Amino acid sequence: MARLLQYSSFSLCFHAIIVATVLGSIPKLTLSSTLYSDIQVLRTLKRSVDPSSISPTSYLTTWDFMVDPCDSTGKQFLGIVCSIPLDNASAPSRIIAIDLDSVGYDGFLSPSIGNLTELTTLNLNKNKFRRTIPESISNLKKLTRLSLADNCLTGTIPTEITLFKNLEYLDISGNLLTGSIPTNITRLRSLAYLSFSSNSFTGTIPDLAGLWQLETLDLSSNQLFGNLPHFPMRLKTLLLNSNILSGHISRVKMLNDLRRLDLSDNKFSGHISKDIVSLPRLVHLNVSMNRFTAIGTRNFSREETQLQVLDAEKNNLHGRLPINLTTIQNLDTINLAHNQLAGPLPREYGKRLENSWRVLYLDHNFLSGNVSQEFIVHAPRIVGSLSKNCLRCPMSTTLCRGGQRSASECI
Repeated sequence: MARLLQYSSFSLCFHAIIVATVLGSIPKLTLSSTLYSDIQVLRTLKRSVDPSSISPTSYLTTWDFMVDPCDSTGKQFLGIVCSIPLDNASAPSRIIAIDLDSVGYDGFLSPSIGNLTELTTLNLNKNKFRRTIPESISNLKKLTRLSLADNCLTGTIPTEITLFKNLEYLDISGNLLTGSIPTNITRLRSLAYLSFSSNSFTGTIPDLAGLWQLETLDLSSNQLFGNLPHFPMRLKTLLLNSNILSGHISRVKMLNDLRRLDLSDNKFSGHISKDIVSLPRLVHLNVSMNRFTAIGTRNFSREETQLQVLDAEKNNLHGRLPINLTTIQNLDTINLAHNQLAGPLPREYGKRLENSWRVLYLDHNFLSGNVSQEFIVHAPRIVGSLSKNCLRCPMSTTLCRGGQRSASECI
């Protein structure tokens, strides 16, 4: 099973030349229901974007400062949400959310953003915002959602981010950020979603058990190394693929709520524990491209396991094919290719091809013997391969295409 290519920010970030200011001035409002300092921040934000990157159909085109942002109607000031004062009719409206469209705005995030002290949502995803994340962002104490993913931001994670006590969603993936993950990240006790993926973070992963409400953790595609830390017990998605992590993965077996686990393309070793394979809610398990030597299994016929996908390609798995995989009722995708597995093809594998298995890659191992009739009959509807083994496999069978190893390799 081919490894998915990771998204790279570099091709996006070094093509355009930034124009940091817009020539000319924007008229000031004489009467406004929006706090004047909030309007000034919006002006600065628009000025900080290269006008050539503001398309006619984009949200920023609708920011016409001849009208009041919070009094505007229709197609004016798209991407802005305001508060409505209820207790004091004379109180000004405040900007509480900026949610820009993903059209490739080329600019930078001005330090003035810190003046929007009522902001709860800041979403600038999939644009070309550059430079560093300003320290003034620490003034946004009411933020619950911060998403700066897929931009061209540089520098390190501001320590000020850890001051957001109400933050529930934090995504700074797909940038050019460096440095380490702050050890005090566990101050963000309200976090449910955290993604630092596709950056250039280094160092070890700190103890994250304090993020007790966290359900999604994505640290994939960085340069993190060392052993696995303690994780929050509520995790449902854990993505650590494409790093330099090593050691054993036994700590994962405690995460009973996990639905998806991806540890691929690291340097993990030892056994893939049967307690991990049988996690009660785990649906997708990818441990490919590591240094594992065995998969621990047991008879799962009496267990309510949810596992559908098992990918352990390109490890150092030895021994025979684990027969007990056939007792996992929901399993339909298996990839054990490019290992050191030997011995015959279990008849039980062929029987599972009759009803539930849809993807089966066992190529580039040292399996031997005959291929049972089930493999031949059901091969046309199966995606997979038995090639580059030591099998007596008819070339007319689609699963056998690509040939087998030479006799000298099979000795």
